[in-house]
Amino acid sequence: MIAEIITIGDEILIGQIVDTNSAFIGKQLNKIGVDVHQISSIRDDKQHILNALTEAQSRADIVIVTGGLGPTKDDITKHTLCEYFNDELVINEEVLTHIEQLFDKYIKSPISEINKKQALIPSKAEVLYNEFGTAPGMWISHDNTVFISMPGVPFEMKSILINHAIPKIQERFDRPSILHKTILTYGMGESRIAEIIEKWEDNLPDFIKLAYLPNLGRVRLRLSARGKNKELLEKGIKDAVEELQPLIGDIIVGYDEDESIEKVIANLLTENKLTLSLAESCTGGKIANSFTAMEGASKYFNGSIVPYATNIKSKVLGVDFGIIKEHSVVSLKVVEAMALQTKQLFGSDFSIATTGNAGPTKGDSDAEVGTVCIAIATPKGIVSEEFVFSNHRKRTIGKAMNKSLEMLQEQILKHLS
Repeated sequence: MIAEIITIGDEILIGQIVDTNSAFIGKQLNKIGVDVHQISSIRDDKQHILNALTEAQSRADIVIVTGGLGPTKDDITKHTLCEYFNDELVINEEVLTHIEQLFDKYIKSPISEINKKQALIPSKAEVLYNEFGTAPGMWISHDNTVFISMPGVPFEMKSILINHAIPKIQERFDRPSILHKTILTYGMGESRIAEIIEKWEDNLPDFIKLAYLPNLGRVRLRLSARGKNKELLEKGIKDAVEELQPLIGDIIVGYDEDESIEKVIANLLTENKLTLSLAESCTGGKIANSFTAMEGASKYFNGSIVPYATNIKSKVLGVDFGIIKEHSVVSLKVVEAMALQTKQLFGSDFSIATTGNAGPTKGDSDAEVGTVCIAIATPKGIVSEEFVFSNHRKRTIGKAMNKSLEMLQEQILKHLS
């Protein structure tokens, strides 16, 4: 079962927005055994759309299109679909009623004729209900290929895909089983891991493939199994993971496709009724964002501060300025004081503090660019470590964030043991 994804919009091609839709669609299709062979981004132009549809149909069983479904004149996907399928637009009364209800409930202004045109649908299309917007999704079967068109607004597209398109694909197509198991590791590089597990990898069954997915101090190992016999795939994945555990169990921090170390830590804190606070200087709030982006963060996350300027570390956070003057703002003494003050300020069980020179200049410290100090305050004391990550600002900040999470998890596990 082969699929192609086409995203329509000049704003994607000029870099005004990032195409996150394709990644989401590809992931959801892969879960149900549909292989995505190509992703294309094209202009909101009739001939470009026609060409893309023709080429995709020659290769794919399913063609998914996002974008170009708005009420304005530059959104031409529906008209182009009609030309491609030799069809015409007709008013869909259910869609029109839905649009009128949305205007009545949320917009509080009379519905315009241009908005009513959103209810015009190719006559050959099945409507895919859009709970959150006025542009419906559409399902069109044509010459053994299914075309699915959805709006480009991500939250609208996701709702249509998950609630309507995916169930219809599962109902109408016979697909193989595809299983994934992702092992999240921390603290060891990709090449070193590959050396340790080389024999294990060589002995994997033919139906299981291994992919290395490295990212700034963390490496995900993704096992993918594909075939008709789901029970065989499940057993193969289970056996492979059990054989891997003795080899690199000390650096494995989590499992499952959507697992992250933030989620692992969140679960540990929540299940054990522990709390966390942060003081992020060089990481600038990125660690806090990684936790608060997840549901349920209020159960364990007390708060954070970004004491970016040196004087704020002293005036607001309460770090003794004498320590800063004596040891430099990028030092273990200062980061330890930051962590302890933060733990006390927010009344948390654990706290993370970061301070460093991410670059490109040294700032208020003489420490070399790429130097980062991290401290973890725990119910039993304080641990800290100094690192030199890189001379690239973004890379240094990313590594500092990942190392902070690795250190925190280690300390939580020690506290619970």
